[in-house]
Amino acid sequence: MRFTVNGRSVEANVDFRTSLLDLLRDRLGLFGTKKGCNQGACGACTVLADGERINSCLALAVQYDGQEITTIEGLGAPGALHPLQRAFVEHDGFQCGYCTPGQICSAIGMAAELERGVPSYVTEDLAAETIVLTHDELRERMSGNLCRCGAYNGIVEAIRETFGEAAAAPDKREAA
Repeated sequence: MRFTVNGRSVEANVDFRTSLLDLLRDRLGLFGTKKGCNQGACGACTVLADGERINSCLALAVQYDGQEITTIEGLGAPGALHPLQRAFVEHDGFQCGYCTPGQICSAIGMAAELERGVPSYVTEDLAAETIVLTHDELRERMSGNLCRCGAYNGIVEAIRETFGEAAAAPDKREAA
């Protein structure tokens, strides 16, 4: 199987039953993506596959052959953090930090969904030209990512600071 992981071409020969999470952690040494519940319920393992957020614990690596995978390690580096990573630090959007990589990857995927005009369960007007990232929209869209420490206020503030003005552009909603 071949992937592009964090901008780097990777070839892996693994059992077809290997999860993407296990490939990332055990074979590629990318330990930022966490194994939480291993059942797709907590979001700690969230990564981006071709820009869409997925639970890597539920994804077989073979399903993503040929795709671009982005983990927390691919979003920023010490001294050159992604704006959302900086906002997490500034707003204390983490305590133990275990869920933080999944929260950040999920929020980046969420912003892309919003930009494309993908509605959520709480989107009030499905015919609206834009979807505004309201408090309820943000919380609903991030509901698949749990924080056992309860740092939700800091997480929400970090996301709001980074993507608060995000809304689906009318021309992008029509194409969705």
